[in-house]
Amino acid sequence: MNIMKPIVLALMLVFIACKSDGGNPTGGEPESQNGQTAEQRPASFSDDDAMLDYIERVHFNYMWDGAEPTSGLARERIHLDGDYPEHDQDVVTTGGSGFGIAGLVVAMGRGFITRDQGIERLTRIVDFLERADRFHGVWPHWLYGPTGKVKPFGQKDNGGDLVESSFLMQGLLCARQYLNRDTDVEKNLVKRINDLWHGMEFDWYTRGGQDVIYWHWSPEYEWEMNFPLEGYNECLIVYVLAAASPTHTVPASCYHKGWARSGGIKTDAAPYGYPLELKHNGAEQTGGPLFWAHYSWIGLNPKGLKDQYADYWNVVRNHAMSNYKYCVENPKHYTGYGPDCWGLTASYSTEGYSAHCPGNDLGVITPTAALSSFPYTPEQSMAALKGFYGRGESIWGKYGFYDAFSPASGWTLPRYLAIDQCTIAPMIENYRTGLLWRLFMSCPEVQQGLKKLGMAINN
Repeated sequence: MNIMKPIVLALMLVFIACKSDGGNPTGGEPESQNGQTAEQRPASFSDDDAMLDYIERVHFNYMWDGAEPTSGLARERIHLDGDYPEHDQDVVTTGGSGFGIAGLVVAMGRGFITRDQGIERLTRIVDFLERADRFHGVWPHWLYGPTGKVKPFGQKDNGGDLVESSFLMQGLLCARQYLNRDTDVEKNLVKRINDLWHGMEFDWYTRGGQDVIYWHWSPEYEWEMNFPLEGYNECLIVYVLAAASPTHTVPASCYHKGWARSGGIKTDAAPYGYPLELKHNGAEQTGGPLFWAHYSWIGLNPKGLKDQYADYWNVVRNHAMSNYKYCVENPKHYTGYGPDCWGLTASYSTEGYSAHCPGNDLGVITPTAALSSFPYTPEQSMAALKGFYGRGESIWGKYGFYDAFSPASGWTLPRYLAIDQCTIAPMIENYRTGLLWRLFMSCPEVQQGLKKLGMAINN
């Protein structure tokens, strides 16, 4: 992503109160602001549940009102300032859309949208995914929304992206399990989701039967990206789905020898007294960016999930707690860090785009880090939510909290990224009801896949 000059933003929203038309989940008639729309922002809430309802609803709106209209999928980015250096307003992201699809399920369950509205959107999404570019059943990282053609993520990254496609399929499987009514419409949609799922050739991405799965394949450059998926990072869901696939499965040896590095994945690192249990790639001693505790865990339930390498509840909770503790201890002495202002993960930054973490702390807080950690750190996340909200409209727009801000310098941008915004409603819902965890874990194939990998399940 391009490097952007830091700016100090003083953005005053113009609001109007009027009745809902039933199609806007934020509940208000929209008014234009920088080419976008906004609703009245409540000054206070009756209780924490009311606040969480509102936060889920507004952040889900990125996937609803903010979606690319042809595909129904999540745009890679939305910039309220209208500045798109890459001219990519119509580019959709497959991984971020998987999180957004999970958000659609949450929205139907919460009544933010009707079931019929959700089914209409899911049908549009499946229509698009069926005709969009795929590479051995796997979608690319980015697609042009109006056409369904691949937009290269990089010169050689112009084919299948198995990681992003796995995030996408995780969301689709949650939707499949939610669509349980005996109607022709829902049964047909389930069948079409299954066809997409069964078409993903996980075995192809073992590059000729190696004991590891590869991230990319390109029809032009083939395996030149050469990125084997070895843990630990955000990619565990790939191995879970690959083991679970009823049509293109891979042997358990891929997981044990590839992802787990024949046991080399284990670690004794315990930043601030919180054992990580697994080696965080490139950040072994202090932990990686916090999205590693979110992306694979939208549907995969870490509670009670264990194998010979780790207790996965400890993996995600201790990662979040050590990130929180780092921000509270604040070894770089950034103004504003504290119990109500914490969370380091990949996002926009004062230096363009950066994978913020304790080892790469630029003084930038990314709200999704704390908010998407609600299942692991409910008290700390609620304190952060109230702290962020108390900063008012300076870090807030139509789709909720801006992607990132610097409390020390006052820097922010009125911009959003799907991969950050679209995890917030699903993970808050997992904290509140466990909805997505329950749906994904109810997939018979997932249960079989986890057992195949040697994982004990008690959730």
